[in-house]
Amino acid sequence: MKYTILKFLIFTGLLATAQISEAGKWLGNNDLKDNPYELASDEYMKLTLESVAAYNNNDVEKELSFYEKEFADNAREYMQKYHGELKSVNMQPWAMIPVKVKGSDNVDMLVWSTEKREWNNGSTQKVYLMEVFTFNKDKKINNFNQWRRFDPKNEFGLPYGGKFYGKKENEYSGRTFVFSNRGEVKTIESLIENYNKMDGEACQALFAENAVFDAYDGERHTMSADFFKSYFENYESVTWKAYGIVPLKIQNTDPASGVLVSATEKRVSKDGTVWDKELMEQFYFNLDGKIEYVEQWVRDKKE
Repeated sequence: MKYTILKFLIFTGLLATAQISEAGKWLGNNDLKDNPYELASDEYMKLTLESVAAYNNNDVEKELSFYEKEFADNAREYMQKYHGELKSVNMQPWAMIPVKVKGSDNVDMLVWSTEKREWNNGSTQKVYLMEVFTFNKDKKINNFNQWRRFDPKNEFGLPYGGKFYGKKENEYSGRTFVFSNRGEVKTIESLIENYNKMDGEACQALFAENAVFDAYDGERHTMSADFFKSYFENYESVTWKAYGIVPLKIQNTDPASGVLVSATEKRVSKDGTVWDKELMEQFYFNLDGKIEYVEQWVRDKKE
């Protein structure tokens, strides 16, 4: 008897579960707010798979045929360039769920996949993707969003890499580097522009008070308020041209950063002497985004 009752309860529970047709909630700030989600037709899965097949074949026009015209027109130039740089691409979905907010005409196709890319330049890339393809009432894709996680063995494309050792072992030793993005590149570009104009005041404004400059010749300079003014008095002209600016910071630390700048510089002194070298410099930015320390290395130019 107990066994019969147990089977009945399990069956009733499964039946109740099978009757669930709505779940979750849309929290956006519009007239659909608080409406539940519903499962949509598998037809949207079929359409998405067809668009993925065109994507894997590098067939831009076929792929864009699944998109709303305005969206396709805006994306065409980018997609042609993107696929033109690819030798092959293979997106393999492993989970697909079509859902819609109750009362909405749009259907969101949720897709999880693994994608492998081989570029014409020989590089390879593997990414794990979560994507949302939004279909309008005409069953055309009118929006697309993507989130990705990189395979740690990628040849390129990782947002972190390298390793920090430090001159002496410390709490940050062994951590990787990440790119910094607090306007350092723009600051260095502004510094170069104003340096070449020999505008001492504009250059000085980018540095912290009493910043330190360790020059290539071993001399240490305190960059006081009149540092650039007195420096430029020695020259008829200066020409500093960067060919690489790389802003970095140690992972999981405060926002202070360092910027590697590779460049050439030509200085013409008032006595006619010409100094023309290749430079490698490191600019250290403090928490306020000002340059507080510079160290410099120099070598003769290669022909």
